[in-house]
Amino acid sequence: MEIQKVGVVGCGLMGSGIAQVVATSGLEVVVREVNDELLEKGFKMIERSLAKLVEKSQLTEVERKNTLSRLKPTTNLDDLKDSDLIIEAVTENSKLKKEVFQQLDTLCPKQTIFASNTSSISITELAAVTGRPQRFVGLHFMNPVPLMKLVEVIRTIVTEEEIFAQMVKFVQGLGKEPVRTWDRVGFIVNRLLIPYLLDAIRTLEEGSGSITDIDKAIHLGLNHPMGPFTLMDFIGLDTTLYIAEVMFEEYREPRFAPPPLLRRLVTAGWHGRKTGRGFYDYSDPKNPKPVNFQLT
Repeated sequence: MEIQKVGVVGCGLMGSGIAQVVATSGLEVVVREVNDELLEKGFKMIERSLAKLVEKSQLTEVERKNTLSRLKPTTNLDDLKDSDLIIEAVTENSKLKKEVFQQLDTLCPKQTIFASNTSSISITELAAVTGRPQRFVGLHFMNPVPLMKLVEVIRTIVTEEEIFAQMVKFVQGLGKEPVRTWDRVGFIVNRLLIPYLLDAIRTLEEGSGSITDIDKAIHLGLNHPMGPFTLMDFIGLDTTLYIAEVMFEEYREPRFAPPPLLRRLVTAGWHGRKTGRGFYDYSDPKNPKPVNFQLT
């Protein structure tokens, strides 16, 4: 079955990016959100992203208009039932994702392929609530989706080989680079990334360096585009904590255990850039200042 029409559930930061790249590749996309306000917010992100690509000569004005013409917004899940592939990109919450897939399973014909963009939840666990686990995969896009080339394509023990191969080809058709992996919590990227980020917090707690110096050491010493604290603020400290907790629950290894400081920041509502404060204070977004936690 050729993929011609794609449904995307969720039009937040990840969902809007996924919808954009799929539509840019020439496919018809139906994007569903729970209300008109969130839909409008998501489509504004898409419009801004496309405009920036035009400014950088990475997209023509004609391509921008054609991309927007292929995107159909909706608040009705029923509008996705004719999709060949549905990619779920709702909040990283196992119960919510399962509810979405259970509803979709009753709406969609048996040939529709389901995929989740989850960064941490077991694909097998999500697939098990449907009647089509053999046609269920993980498609973990990186943030920001329009700019990041990598997509983790995740198979379970019951995913059909033909479906897995088709999803790898689909990702390539989006102009992305697929990496193939199995359904182990954290997959490849987060299994390596999360312990590194948590160790950066432990290094700070131990007094081995300041936020600025640790970020600078990684940025300049390892040639990373940004240091761990800048990255966590970008990802969201609440998201980082959630993923760490899921991975610790799965593996019970100390390297996945969230440090106390991370829990305190999330409890205080300091989630990073999106709340204006995390490891840095974003009162002046163009010149963020490291927060002094007075840990010693």
